[in-house]
Amino acid sequence: MFGGGSLQLARIFGIRIGVDWSWFIVLFLLIWQLSGYYESVAPASNAFVLATVSAFAFFLSILLHELGHAVVAIRNGIPILGIDLWLFGGVAKLGRDSDSPGVEFRVAIAGPLVTLAIVLVCFALGMAISNADQVLESSRFDEGGVRGATTAVLGYLASINLIVLLFNLIPGFPLDGGRIARAIVWWRTGDRNRSTRLAARLGRWVGWTLVGLGLLMLLTASTGGGIWLAFIGFFLAQAASSAEAEATFAGRIEHLRVSDVMDAEPVAIPATLTLERAEDEFFLRYGWSWFPVVDAGGHLVGVVSHEAVRGVPEHVRPGRPVASVMARDDGDGSGLRVGLEEPLETLLGREGLARLGAIMAVDREGVLRGIVTVDAVRRALRGTVPV
Repeated sequence: MFGGGSLQLARIFGIRIGVDWSWFIVLFLLIWQLSGYYESVAPASNAFVLATVSAFAFFLSILLHELGHAVVAIRNGIPILGIDLWLFGGVAKLGRDSDSPGVEFRVAIAGPLVTLAIVLVCFALGMAISNADQVLESSRFDEGGVRGATTAVLGYLASINLIVLLFNLIPGFPLDGGRIARAIVWWRTGDRNRSTRLAARLGRWVGWTLVGLGLLMLLTASTGGGIWLAFIGFFLAQAASSAEAEATFAGRIEHLRVSDVMDAEPVAIPATLTLERAEDEFFLRYGWSWFPVVDAGGHLVGVVSHEAVRGVPEHVRPGRPVASVMARDDGDGSGLRVGLEEPLETLLGREGLARLGAIMAVDREGVLRGIVTVDAVRRALRGTVPV
């Protein structure tokens, strides 16, 4: 959906949490907008503090929403490549697609359920220290002080998360509601690609409807909200179109497995080999920019690049093993591996394939059995792979 060059903030449950550069723009705009929102309950200086707290709390709730998706996905055997916060909120990047409508439904509904819980908790806490009317009108009541400021923040978080919840439940791909609709159609028809195409068409309809509403607001009201709504709608329409195209491609190769298109004679470097020998016997001999790395049993343990080898001083290389500079892969969703018998369509959109131009095929024990290149996938999409 966007570039992978996000800034890592932390790891939660082993999941990488990052932020895209566009997140900082939205954070600044949100704090600026909320500063005016809170002026009725606090002086200008305190309004800025409340705005900053609310902005970070809102993005924390987005992160919790995505963690809901991620935790359920992991429990259902789907690896998570990471969670990124960005221009339109957040995205949990799944290592592969769901393998059943039940799994798809559970992963899709998890985020909205977390957001619903946040709405209920914020509203309940607001009522506990004030009352329902003041929580609902949190930006327009006269009670000041800590109690009033806290109620205002809780009221904002409850209302903004309710908007996020309702928006995400719109039945159009790639929104959560679209994924739920996809799971239902998949369950009824037994056809994943058909259900994806239907959900994507709904997503395109929703996206262009939002674009139309945004332009209408822009023409009839003196507000910048129309531009933002049109921008969101355009993104949704484009993302839905990409999903529909991907489903169409997947339909062409649904009979193929990873083992059908892989190079079954991969060249790999032993993890214990010295950097000096790796340079001479592999990088200089083959001229490739990277190689998979295996242990003594042939299990995939990582990838080593020529750049990483050259980054070690030449006089040190004879005593350093390849394992010391490789990018490690332990099968936790790093995107470097795929199972031999997985459908070829699961490779579409894989981050490892896009980043390296290839992905390693392993058996159930993690032994390297082949390499699938981008060119091999392209040939399969063109229907030129023999079966």
